[in-house]
Amino acid sequence: MSEIVTRFAPSPTGYLHIGGARTALFNWLFARGRGGKFLLRIEDTDRERSTPEATAAILKGLTWLGLDWDGDVVSQFDGKDRHAEVAHEMLARGTAYKCFSTQAEIEAFREAEKARGVSYPVFLSPWRDADPATYPDAPYVIRMKAPRTGQTVIDDKVQGKVVIQNPTLDDMIVLRSDGTPVYMLAVVVDDHDMGVTHVIRGDDHLNNAARQQMVYDAMGWKVPVWAHIPLIHGPDGKKLSKRHGAVGLEEYQAMGYPAAAMRNYLARLGWAHGDAEFFGDTEAKEWFSLEGIGRAPARLDFKKLENLSGQHIAATADADLLPEILAFFGAAKLPEPSQPQKDGLVRALFSVKERAKTFTELIEKAHFVLTSRPISMDEKAAKSLDPVSRSILSELTPQLQSVSWERDKLESVVAGVAEAHVMGLGKVAGPLRAALAGRAVTPSVFDMMLVLGREETLARLKDLAD
Repeated sequence: MSEIVTRFAPSPTGYLHIGGARTALFNWLFARGRGGKFLLRIEDTDRERSTPEATAAILKGLTWLGLDWDGDVVSQFDGKDRHAEVAHEMLARGTAYKCFSTQAEIEAFREAEKARGVSYPVFLSPWRDADPATYPDAPYVIRMKAPRTGQTVIDDKVQGKVVIQNPTLDDMIVLRSDGTPVYMLAVVVDDHDMGVTHVIRGDDHLNNAARQQMVYDAMGWKVPVWAHIPLIHGPDGKKLSKRHGAVGLEEYQAMGYPAAAMRNYLARLGWAHGDAEFFGDTEAKEWFSLEGIGRAPARLDFKKLENLSGQHIAATADADLLPEILAFFGAAKLPEPSQPQKDGLVRALFSVKERAKTFTELIEKAHFVLTSRPISMDEKAAKSLDPVSRSILSELTPQLQSVSWERDKLESVVAGVAEAHVMGLGKVAGPLRAALAGRAVTPSVFDMMLVLGREETLARLKDLAD
């Protein structure tokens, strides 16, 4: 079997849509799981709408998502001469022809057909079988000769067998009168030249497949395996749009989802492997198949994403998690932490990552190590520091000066103070929590003390007494 080659071919006209990110992921998983190549092509032939900024955003989004591609990024616009060359080769083969019909003539033909009751008239060019000796000295387009009878069958790995009646297909223009190629030709030429074996893309391209397959046939090229995947819908079952929340991939990074969780979640959007929900890249590459993709549109579900996100944060090694957390600060436009704060965050990860569903939650839980003295209090924390609580903390402070700084020893000291005042441990932990973090909701007070260390813990307690 020849090497499998897939590609992702976005248009640089805006942000990387979450649907596009899933398409890229499916292509990446299919290729990587079979030792193949995953290529990236920027379809930038629309010069008015294509921007370098959009291209940069696409590359940045794919890089964050962890989808590495093979070789250089291909620009479709750079291949325009090659595309035109193929159009002329089709002309030489007799599978295309020069059409001199003007726009006014085409419109007149369509109006006449509509008058005859034809709802969607297909333009039949009088130049299709014309003698070249009759060609005028005038501008022309090159049209492909579409079959006039029979059917075109798309054998799609997701949608099944799709049949298009050939009389409904017009003689598609492949080269405009100014010599520029059309998108439909460029896609086929690029896929052929790049050796693409499997075209995995959104099912909004399904109608294009029939015309593109004709280009392959006209050139005598092998048709790739088609796999048109359903689009992603919002939770309400309607086409995904901004009203459903984040639709651009960069928004998900800014919301604090780790890349591994996004890969896991996007893989499960429209594809399944039994009942498996939580998995990593190794399993996804091994399991992913076109047969596992459903035909129905997938629905975005933020609760599922948050659940998977929390599992990935908890399961990821601290050393691997830290760089992504630091990148999150930039994506969310938060002030970059200082080196001491970064060091503190490293020490604190064990205490904050278990129940954090996003990096946003993780950072909030790690507030105690990212803040500095004097500790500012939120409303609930301030209420817990009444005169009685402050007195108890003043009593606790000197006992912490000499204790061995180990969890069980710290627990013993705090429990002893609580017992002396005939109160539960929680009654002491509440104000202690406020003193150390300025928050009413934090990680374990003992975890915080271990992370902060003796000197900083005592300093924060003494600040309350001053």
